[in-house]
Amino acid sequence: MNNFGTFTKLRPSSLLRHLYSASESTCLQVHSNSVTWSIYLEQGRITYATHSVEPFDRLERHLRRLSHQINSITGEVRVQLRLMFEPDAQAQSTEYSDRQEQTITPPLPPEYQAICWLVSERYLHSTQAAILIQELVKEVLEAFLSIQQGTYQLTNSLYRVPVICKLDAEKIVERCQQRLQIWQSLAPHISSPYQRPYLVIKTTEIAPTISGLDPSLTDWMKGFSLRHLAVIVNQDELVLTRNLYPYVANGTVLLHEADPPFDKLPTTYIEVSKTPIYLPEPKKKASHTAALPSSNISGEKAGVPSKTENLANRQERVPTSYKNQTVPELTTLDKTDAEAEKIPSTPTTSTVTRKIYKVVSVDDSPTILREISRFLEDESFSVVTISDPLKAVMTIIRHKPDLILLDLNMDGMDGYELCRLVRNNSMFKRTPIIMVTGSKGIVDKVRARLVGASGYLTKPFTRADLLKMVFMHLA
Repeated sequence: MNNFGTFTKLRPSSLLRHLYSASESTCLQVHSNSVTWSIYLEQGRITYATHSVEPFDRLERHLRRLSHQINSITGEVRVQLRLMFEPDAQAQSTEYSDRQEQTITPPLPPEYQAICWLVSERYLHSTQAAILIQELVKEVLEAFLSIQQGTYQLTNSLYRVPVICKLDAEKIVERCQQRLQIWQSLAPHISSPYQRPYLVIKTTEIAPTISGLDPSLTDWMKGFSLRHLAVIVNQDELVLTRNLYPYVANGTVLLHEADPPFDKLPTTYIEVSKTPIYLPEPKKKASHTAALPSSNISGEKAGVPSKTENLANRQERVPTSYKNQTVPELTTLDKTDAEAEKIPSTPTTSTVTRKIYKVVSVDDSPTILREISRFLEDESFSVVTISDPLKAVMTIIRHKPDLILLDLNMDGMDGYELCRLVRNNSMFKRTPIIMVTGSKGIVDKVRARLVGASGYLTKPFTRADLLKMVFMHLA
């Protein structure tokens, strides 16, 4: 049964507090600015949380962080995961839109299915999966707590969620609020973790390096967001952002706004006078309209790191040997705050050699080649374009690229055959090869994997889509 309600002058944290205080088992869905949040609770504890903006990008980032401690989470596994579980972006958007209109129960999120698969295939054990889920939930809730207005609904899920862990909702919300306070302290210069820093001074072969920062950071200030950069240099995103802050303030680093679709997410810069408002779902009778306590993040103290507990009755594909393990709370905000305070008092710069990544693009369409060149050369990549696939192999051998983009359907030689020929050369056994095509069929994706393709980019694609591929395979 679906429940709807009208909430005005109520913070998102209060909406969540009402649910976990009442020990609800439900799925809370909130719709705001074309984004859908889904928060799954069981007996007042959070089992998972997600939103509709690039969920597999979010999973990719957190898996990359985890891969520093878990050798089994390789790049090949992460690519396989996306090919198996990531729905087509356009179909996913339509699905969310239809679901909002029909108010039907949300299915099990595809990225959660992917996590369950990692557990069932023994790439992760349940303790590691619970740590992964905890970090994903915290990121989603940080954005959720910044919502200013929207509609909500509560659903009794018809889908049995295989529960890997149950998180203490109260403590995790408190920790997210504390992190949000740090983000808000950086306003108005920095208003979103998805803003994209660029160095104002750029040259072709050398780049300034900023005292106190990872020297490799300047190499990647070419279109990647603060959140993605933090993963690339394996640093807490708040620590990185606080260290960048003085350079943003003095103009050494210029922040561009978030790329679509991340621009749909709420910013961390909130005017004090604004109060979040939840509007009723259309054509539904309002219920649960009793006044609930409001939440005030000022003055709230984050709790001591808590432990998450595993649910005893898991689904069959979650290995039973891990059922009774206790999952530690990973978040260490006290350490993060201490590190974030270490801001360079006098920004200084020197110069180091900049690594220029070489990308070869093979396509018989001059328009596509021009677009790829424009997207990447603006970001300081070196792009070699090849319009004749019959000459591609020798040109690729001559240039020795870091990444290869192959169109699937070309006259003379298709992308499958070209990919097979390139892979047969030992020089390119580990070079990422991305197939670019207008086809969205699963058969094409499987065939691309069989000939050695590393990934799949569907036309039409945006600059952000192309940079996502670069992030996955080069960063």
